[in-house]
Amino acid sequence: MNFSGVPPLADFGNTTALGVAMAFVYSVTFLPALLAVLPARARPGAGYEGAFMRRLGEFVVARRTVLLWGFSAVALIMMAFLPRNEFRNNWVKWFSDRTEFQQDLRFVSENLSGINAIEFSMPSQGSGGISSPEYLKTLDAFATWLRGQEHVHQVGTLADIMKRLNMNMHGDDKEYYRIPDSQELAAQYLLLYELSLPYGMDLNNQINIEKSATRLTVITADIDSTETRELAASAEAWLLENAPPYMATLATGNAVMFASIAERTILSMIITIPLAMIGVSLTLAAAFRSVRYGLLSLIPNLVPIAMAFGLWGLLIGRINFGVACVAALSMGIVVDDTVHFLSKYLWARRNKGYNAEDAVRYAFETVGRALAITSVVLVAGFLILTLSSFQFNANMGLLAAIAVTFALASDLLFLPPILMIVDRERAVPESFEDAANRDPKLKRT
Repeated sequence: MNFSGVPPLADFGNTTALGVAMAFVYSVTFLPALLAVLPARARPGAGYEGAFMRRLGEFVVARRTVLLWGFSAVALIMMAFLPRNEFRNNWVKWFSDRTEFQQDLRFVSENLSGINAIEFSMPSQGSGGISSPEYLKTLDAFATWLRGQEHVHQVGTLADIMKRLNMNMHGDDKEYYRIPDSQELAAQYLLLYELSLPYGMDLNNQINIEKSATRLTVITADIDSTETRELAASAEAWLLENAPPYMATLATGNAVMFASIAERTILSMIITIPLAMIGVSLTLAAAFRSVRYGLLSLIPNLVPIAMAFGLWGLLIGRINFGVACVAALSMGIVVDDTVHFLSKYLWARRNKGYNAEDAVRYAFETVGRALAITSVVLVAGFLILTLSSFQFNANMGLLAAIAVTFALASDLLFLPPILMIVDRERAVPESFEDAANRDPKLKRT
C-alpha cells in the first residue's frame, strides 16, 4: 500500500504490517512461555484430528475430478462478471443515511444547492487584466456553457458581478445587463464595488491581489467521480478550443480532489497487485524450495480475489475508494491458508513418503480444522465492519469477508485436486534425511 498516492492508505498498510510482525514475535516467544507457566492442562479427547475434516478429505480425494472442473466452472462464471464493475466513487455517499452529516448534506442538496464544487482559477494577461472586456466576455461565455451542462446547479463568476454592476449604473436597465465595453469602465465598476462592501469584507475570495486571476466556482449535483472527471475534462477542453491561450487552466476543488484520489488508488492497486504476486510467488518458492509449488500457489491466491470482485460486479457493480483497497488487503490474508495447506502437504510428501492422495488427507487432518477456524474468525471480524456508518469501512469489510470465504473454499476444494492431478505421475520426493543418509556430504553440511 506504500505505492498508493494516498498517505492514509500507506499508513494503514505500514501499521498492519507492523501489527502482523509483532503478532509473530509474541506467538513464538511470549505465548509458548505463557503456556509453559500457566497451570493449563489439555482435556482428554479424540485427539487433534477432527472427524469432519477426515471425511471432507476423503470426499475431496474421491471427487477430485468433479471438484476441479466444477470449481473451475464456478470461478470462471463469477469472473465473467468482472467487467461489470465500474470505478465510481462518490464521497457524499460514504456516510450512511442515519448519520447527521449525511442528512445535512441531503438537505443542502435538495433545498439550497449542490455539495460538490469544481473550481477554476482563471488567469488573465497580467496585473489588472481581469477588467479586460475580452477576458470578461470569455469568462461569461464559459459560465454560460457550464450552466448548460447536465448536473450543474450553479456557476459563480466575476462576469456576473460586472454585468449586474453595469445594469445598476444605468438605472437598472436590463439592456445593460452585459459586460462593460471598455477596460477602464470595468475597472471603475470593480473599484466602486469593492469600496461599497461592508467593513471587513473584500473580494480576496474571488480575485487575487494583483487582479490577474479570478475564481470560477461550479456547484454540481450529487455526482460520482467518473461524472466529475468527465465534466472537468469537458470544461478544460472548452477553454482550449474557445478561450485565449492565456486563459487555459485546470479544474480543481473538493469534487475533483476526491475523484483523483479514487482514480490514483485504483491505478496503484492495478500496478501493485502484480508486484505483490511476484513477491508472494518468490517467497513461497524459497520457503517450499520449489519454483513449481511457488507458481502453483498463485492459483488459490488469485482465484478467490477474482471471484470476490466478480460477485461484487454481479450484485453491486460499483468499485469505490474502499473497495479498491480490498485486493491488496486480501492478498496477505488469503495466502495464509495456502501456505499452511501446502506446507503440510509437502511435509507429508517429503518426510513421510506419502503419495499425493495420502498427503492431501494428512493436510486435511492436521491443518484443515485450523484453516476453517481462522477463516471463520476473519470473516466474523470483517463483517463487523459492515455495521459501520462509514461506507468506506462497510464495503471494505464486506468484500474482504467474501474474499476470505472464497479463499477457504479454494484451499479446501480447489487446491487439493490440483495437487493430486499435478503430482499424479510424480514420484514421492526424497526427504532431506534420506538424501543425507545417501550422501555423507549433506550430513556434514
